[in-house]
Amino acid sequence: MPIYLFWGDDDFAIAQAVKQLQQTVLDPNWSSFNYDKISGDEPDGTIFALNQAMTPVFGTGGRFVWLVDSSVCHSCSEALLSRLQQTLPAIPNTSHLLLTSQKKPDARLKSTKLLQKYADIREFSLIPPWKTTELVEQVKQVAGQVGVNLTPAAAHLLAELLGNNTRQLWGELEKLRLYRGENFHPIDTDIVTQLVNASAQNSIKLAETLSHGNVDLALGIVADLINRNEPALRIVATLVGQFRTWAIVKLKLEAGERDEKAIATAADIANPNRVFHLRKQVQSFSSRQLLATLPILLELEMNLKKGAEPISTLQIQIVKLSQLLKKN
Repeated sequence: MPIYLFWGDDDFAIAQAVKQLQQTVLDPNWSSFNYDKISGDEPDGTIFALNQAMTPVFGTGGRFVWLVDSSVCHSCSEALLSRLQQTLPAIPNTSHLLLTSQKKPDARLKSTKLLQKYADIREFSLIPPWKTTELVEQVKQVAGQVGVNLTPAAAHLLAELLGNNTRQLWGELEKLRLYRGENFHPIDTDIVTQLVNASAQNSIKLAETLSHGNVDLALGIVADLINRNEPALRIVATLVGQFRTWAIVKLKLEAGERDEKAIATAADIANPNRVFHLRKQVQSFSSRQLLATLPILLELEMNLKKGAEPISTLQIQIVKLSQLLKKN
């Protein structure tokens, strides 16, 4: 059935999937006649999209109807539900109807259950920065799509450097593909280190600087990241991932755990060998200190999402974190 529901907060990944679907469905020579992009916020936007999906193709190729920011899986009147029930089973195979939304579908709604029956539903949510195994798998998947052959070590390094920034991941892999040219040997960590913009790594450096109590250097790193157009929320996401990992490792150590594989599993660390270095990093802190950093980071994230000025907001919370971590 040519009906799709893409949802999640990874806008770039959704855009890539939509582009790929468009290229599959549309004939470039007839796309202006067979492509409709409709806002879900428009009055009767959903009805219009359903009508367009039922319209025969003009020329060759298929018809592609994209309903952006659809709300049918979050609120749906009885009248609209009735229309969906009538139309979805009748959409011709030459038409492809796509609904996209940032929000997770409400599984309790009849409209969601209807789409589960007829639609190809795909989630495009950002992977939490601390889920390193999933980030590495994402690097490998995108590398395969771009056509870049990476060594396992290079894939792990890219996951550490870029975190869950799929937009930058695609861009950096395209850069590596161009650099490789006709050379089909796997790209290793030395090339990644030379060519990849390691903004995420600098955010990790920020966390390490804070752990050493060097507030002046930490504030300098913040200013540098912002000056290089690193989004403030991405900086926070990296900090959350780092401090969460430290807190879990410290909790396991205080509980008497000595098995590095067990600690790595608990902290969602792909490479157990990292635990040796993490032990040293958390040696001078208590689990209470490290856990106390997370509410500060949550407050920082909330303030930024409410529209607070990034630099001053980051600076205030960075000073708080530094003061907290100095209390040994």
